Amino acid sequence: MTHVWDSRGSRPRRLRQTEYQWVYLFGAVCPASGDAVGYLMPTVDTFCMNLHLAEISRSVAEDVHVALVLDGAGWHVSQGLKVPENITLVPLPPYSPELNVMETGWLYLKSHYLANRIYADHDALMDAGCNAWNRFTQDRQRVQSVCNAGWTQSESLN
Repeated sequence: MTHVWDSRGSRPRRLRQTEYQWVYLFGAVCPASGDAVGYLMPTVDTFCMNLHLAEISRSVAEDVHVALVLDGAGWHVSQGLKVPENITLVPLPPYSPELNVMETGWLYLKSHYLANRIYADHDALMDAGCNAWNRFTQDRQRVQSVCNAGWTQSESLN
């Protein structure tokens, strides 16, 4: 479910799926370049986070060091994380999602591709997740626009 615009006082009707099957999208973006790395996973845990970190590490040039901003989710702070040498984890303070540029990316994905739909089965949900991520990230300018935050601009850091 997501918020939708409608006339004041109305109660817009939307499709609602009442069965629960999950897929989890791990994603990272660079708001400056529009580069993005994503992994669709069956669960969230340290093993999956380690796969994601390894993929981020492989996806950047050898001379690039990644500052990966993340919240306090259990799999983000696990003792078992294997952080590659070219990645530094930057934990956010509690209750500060507005500082995580990926949060606006998640909202965009939900509102444009995933919310208010019915999925026939788990495979359809996986396909929808892959399609949503691919459509979102195929245009670097869209990633830059959606995931832009003033504090990510190099001029504001000086």
